[in-house]
Amino acid sequence: MDDRDLIERMRREIQEGVIGKTKDAADWLVNKARQAVGLDTSGYTRKSILKNREAQRTRTFMGEMYFYGYDPKWKKVLPYYDMFPLVIPIERYSDGFLGMNLHYLIPPERAVLLNTLSAHMTNNKYNTSTKITATYQTIIGASRLERAKPTIHRYLYSHVRTKFIYVHPSEWDAAIYLPAAKWSRKK
Repeated sequence: MDDRDLIERMRREIQEGVIGKTKDAADWLVNKARQAVGLDTSGYTRKSILKNREAQRTRTFMGEMYFYGYDPKWKKVLPYYDMFPLVIPIERYSDGFLGMNLHYLIPPERAVLLNTLSAHMTNNKYNTSTKITATYQTIIGASRLERAKPTIHRYLYSHVRTKFIYVHPSEWDAAIYLPAAKWSRKK
């Protein structure tokens, strides 16, 4: 059974009520998803993600997924912010980009959003040619993408503090469960 088959089986079991809505069931689901893609997240830290030299990039491309260190320009007025976002850039500007930071959703909601976004992918190969093609206008105009709205944030290149860490499409399902967000509150 491949990874996608296992995830599809888990989705069916949830819909059929085999898995209850308890913390144990949620933990079970997260662990199964991690196992399905061969990922044990217990050893993953922001530091270890950043050390992955093969994944380091100096720029982003629309529709790909990245981790990176970020120091927001408006941190003194934002009630809270993520200093290590997991972002899919959707619109480019001369000084930065608009992106969906998946950390603004809880992991199960991230999975649902990623599944919904699969209708807006260049292909189903989950290789380097796979990209999300949803734009800001697509997201704002589609009720089925309503859950993406709180994830949309503007990022400035001048406030990026690390290299971008590219997440291969075959690892998207695992990356959304990594405990990598670094939340900070207004000071």
